[in-house]
Amino acid sequence: MEVHIRGFPGQHYCPRMATMNKPTYSAIMEHSPKNPVLVFVASRRQTRLTALDIISYCAAADNPKQFLNMADEEMEAVSLTIKDEALRHTLLFGVGLHHAGLNDHDRSTVEELFVNQQIMVLVCTSTLAWGVNFPARLVVVKGTEFFDPKVCRYVDFPVTDVLQMMGRAGRPQFDDKGIACVFVHAPKKNFYKKFLYEPFPLESNLKEVLHNHINAEIAGGTICNKLDAVEYLTWTFFFRRLLVNPSYYGCEDASTETVQKFLLSLIDSTVDDLVRAGCVSVTKDFDVAPTTAGCIASYYYLDYRSVG
Repeated sequence: MEVHIRGFPGQHYCPRMATMNKPTYSAIMEHSPKNPVLVFVASRRQTRLTALDIISYCAAADNPKQFLNMADEEMEAVSLTIKDEALRHTLLFGVGLHHAGLNDHDRSTVEELFVNQQIMVLVCTSTLAWGVNFPARLVVVKGTEFFDPKVCRYVDFPVTDVLQMMGRAGRPQFDDKGIACVFVHAPKKNFYKKFLYEPFPLESNLKEVLHNHINAEIAGGTICNKLDAVEYLTWTFFFRRLLVNPSYYGCEDASTETVQKFLLSLIDSTVDDLVRAGCVSVTKDFDVAPTTAGCIASYYYLDYRSVG
């Protein structure tokens, strides 16, 4: 798969989206002028604005219906059955819209036209990336942000959504080549380049659920004292990542002395929490033994906080 990432300056969302429209048209003409194209945008409003701008650029090139692969009369007859006014207009030029605001008839009609390659460009919202498996040589991700009403601001799409959108290009059963153009806010360009071309390190989440693991090992007899618990940690992926990326886990550095103190402190606090929850008993401030509640929590995979 061929991937192109381009950054766009501009602090405000809507003007920045508007500056992406001409590069979107240019990408279509450069990479897939005769093959199906999916353009992903963040909102219903952006589907309409993007489609209208693409049509205007086609008109400026003296070929307004270059993305239409059926007779004008046939498309006019189809458009008369469309309820959505914007979709009815854009279909006449071979550009479709797809979003959750369309009724079932409009949605199924535009899907059928695109699958049959009677229209060559489909401007859609990100939800389509998780839905129907459409054929597309080129995918343009026009912006990687959307407005989240819960926080009343624009936030980034999950990276998995961006990857899913890109994955719509060059589906094996439809095409042997795929091209993805990702248009992002300029400050985020390096992030996406790094994510797509360099693997992110995998970190451990053991620290967040350590209490239940330690309780299970004490109940099973693997851990009989705090030193056993520290040794148990040294055999985990958590310990391997702690030595490589100590600050991620709250450790000052990766020196032997600092790591030992960090692990001992972690075990002390974990065992203290288990004692307070009634899952573990401590003798001589060193040896540990399971209680009935701790054994029940381990046997039935219960959270240690729910049995105290």
